[in-house]
Amino acid sequence: MDLGLHYANFTNPEWQTQLLPRLTESARIADEGGVDLLTVMDHWFQMEAFGGPFEPMLEGYTTLGYLAGLTERVRLSMLVTGVTYRHPGLLAKTVTTLDVLSGGRALLGIGAAWYDREHAGLGVPFPPLKERFERLEEALQIAQQMWSDDDGPYEGKHYRLAETISLPQPVRGSIPILIGGGGERKTLRLVAQYGDATHLFAREGREAIAHKLDVLRGHCRDVGRHYDTIEKTLGGGGGTDPVRDTDTFLREMEAYAKLGITLFTVTIVPGVDDPVGYTTELVERVLPRLQSIG
Repeated sequence: MDLGLHYANFTNPEWQTQLLPRLTESARIADEGGVDLLTVMDHWFQMEAFGGPFEPMLEGYTTLGYLAGLTERVRLSMLVTGVTYRHPGLLAKTVTTLDVLSGGRALLGIGAAWYDREHAGLGVPFPPLKERFERLEEALQIAQQMWSDDDGPYEGKHYRLAETISLPQPVRGSIPILIGGGGERKTLRLVAQYGDATHLFAREGREAIAHKLDVLRGHCRDVGRHYDTIEKTLGGGGGTDPVRDTDTFLREMEAYAKLGITLFTVTIVPGVDDPVGYTTELVERVLPRLQSIG
């Protein structure tokens, strides 16, 4: 099983002066230590569960561009972009730029968005859930068209593009799409139809994850997709801290590996005052044992 690192918290002691060096060194350690996927949040306000809007938060794609210049091996993604935050044509161009400048290491992590306070706070429209999912599907279609030989128009219900031109094209021809969330009727259907990876939440428990993977398998049958071509990733808390109780964490990961999970993302959460030391512990003590699972 592979390891992902989700750098979701910037509130550490003396963050006003130490935010940048801590992020820089943590990313370097993760990259050199064998972490497979390095992610940040696509939020303008910190989530209320992590302290709320008056805690520090970096804009995500600027951060990923900086991390691309620091690293050489690790894949880079949002976990995940809210579809409401950027026009999908511009989003596809942004992610393509990240992919080109990182040498082909970008993923498009995307979801339907949920944090209404930051939308209201910064004046960004926040349509109802049904419309957000409609926009999500159109964004996925637009991205795939922009990463194809078709540079013609796109006509959707919510988005109309006269020319879907994107040069240079992604390094690998297209960019893998990771869709976050476990909604059974809509989100997992979109994974089956458009996604290269799914990201589920460990806090829901192993039985719920097993059920959602069965639902995804059914959607794959319905759309004629091979289930095994989709990468199954997991994160989102609710489990054991891998550094503080490594043995218990690894037993949990063994159970998830049996379900088909191939990557677990560990989140840098509030309370981890030393992300550099925490990342070092992950790659030196936890990762070698995690990689032997599955």
